[in-house]
Amino acid sequence: MSTVTYQNVHNKFKLNGFSFTKDDLLRVAYSFIKEGEAYEKPLGIFILDWFDAKPYLEMNTSGSTGAPKNIRVDKQAMVNSALATGDFFDLQPGQKVLHCLPTDYVAGKMMFVRAFILGLDMEFVAPSSHPLEGVKGSFDFCGMVPLQAKNSMKDLGRIKTLIIGGAKVNKTLEQELVKVPSQIYETYGMTETITHIAAKRIGESAFSVLPNVKITIDDRQCLVIDAHKISTETIKTNDLAELISDTQFVWKGRIDNVINSGGIKLIPEQIEEKLASSISNCFFVYGQADELLGEKLVLYVEGESMPIDESIFEVLDKYEKPKEIVFISEFKRTATGKVIRDQSIG
Repeated sequence: MSTVTYQNVHNKFKLNGFSFTKDDLLRVAYSFIKEGEAYEKPLGIFILDWFDAKPYLEMNTSGSTGAPKNIRVDKQAMVNSALATGDFFDLQPGQKVLHCLPTDYVAGKMMFVRAFILGLDMEFVAPSSHPLEGVKGSFDFCGMVPLQAKNSMKDLGRIKTLIIGGAKVNKTLEQELVKVPSQIYETYGMTETITHIAAKRIGESAFSVLPNVKITIDDRQCLVIDAHKISTETIKTNDLAELISDTQFVWKGRIDNVINSGGIKLIPEQIEEKLASSISNCFFVYGQADELLGEKLVLYVEGESMPIDESIFEVLDKYEKPKEIVFISEFKRTATGKVIRDQSIG
């Protein structure tokens, strides 16, 4: 495993049906940059960056929990991440994979790294909200964001193993996905961990960590990740979690989203899960400053104002019921499509 370096290109690697060596890839990269489609140019830039003299890449975080920041990622760590994913999902050389994510971001970059490090036969298509439209055949492996999976429901059976990341899979989508005869996983990770470090089967509650990852909980009840082959530093997250074992955890929500309302701590993600099957529009709950309570719980719904039946709140505990409902015609989102909870930003 240690003999695989970032300069390697597996002899079984294929891109859109053609075999490529490292030199071939560099030629393709120049072609993509000069005359490629809009979605091919970032891949061309990535290939040139990957095979340059520097042992690292610079990437931007998504900005879903604060201002996007530029971080330096070790290329060998990305190779180690690809190898760990290959072990976890039993990916074998020659297997067919679909790449339908934007290469501007870490998930799209890592799909490509997995392909040429593990020797996968990769079909590379323009990222879209309906990624399987116009794409023929079946695939052993694919990564999607929740919106792509939702829009591809009738075709997901063509993918043997599907990983979904980038945003939480809500309860309504999960209930649909469990009916699909494929192995579908929700992943957990962030740019700092070079995409996912854990995954769970859809319908299950606990995430299992990938090889060479250790997890603990700190005094805030937040997850701490020790993945020495991916990050030289221990990563302290703001993700509230419950440890099931030294390799499994249940994700509860973000500590920075917790609402302190009259001394009661409310976790928005848990409230949202209870309401998921009752509100068809995109929505979230958020704490708004309040003189009496410190923070009051507000339900934000995307779209035009409409009546909401009070009975949907019967599934909530006493303090979880929203004090106010606010309609916003269109939510502000990050570049990767995550809803920004503080709609006053930007």
